[in-house]
Amino acid sequence: MNEEMKILGPERYSLILDSESYSVRGPDNTTKFFKLAASHQPKLYVVSVNENPIYIGITKQPMRSRLRFGWTAKGQAGYWGYPWRNKFNEVNLDIWYHMNPEESKSMLDFETIEAEVVFIIRCAGQWPQYQTEIHFHASEPFHRQIAAKIVSRYGLPK
Repeated sequence: MNEEMKILGPERYSLILDSESYSVRGPDNTTKFFKLAASHQPKLYVVSVNENPIYIGITKQPMRSRLRFGWTAKGQAGYWGYPWRNKFNEVNLDIWYHMNPEESKSMLDFETIEAEVVFIIRCAGQWPQYQTEIHFHASEPFHRQIAAKIVSRYGLPK
């Protein structure tokens, strides 16, 4: 594994949903995102239902801002928001943090890992149900190792 890439996580939250809004229930039943989730630190997040990943995303935005965008999108530039927001009453949100990103490629590593996570899930059966897009990049062994570790949390069939 690339010793220079430090990943912290997952940090798990529950989101209570309706089509208009969501509320957060965090570790220790807090009702807001913790410091790293509220920061501009690069994040990879997995939305799951019954430990089944349904969406994988990345962002540098605070999670509240990123989720708000997914709830309020009205089709500008073809983006209609998170389709899963209208399908479930509650989902889990697991977040991993890139603790020492190089400024020149701060999101490239996480975008590569995001694609590898989606690929591993596909190899176990089917694409994540609400994955709407993915950006593929050439990966290194450390990207695939981190992705495998993330996916192992969900107990998918091999």
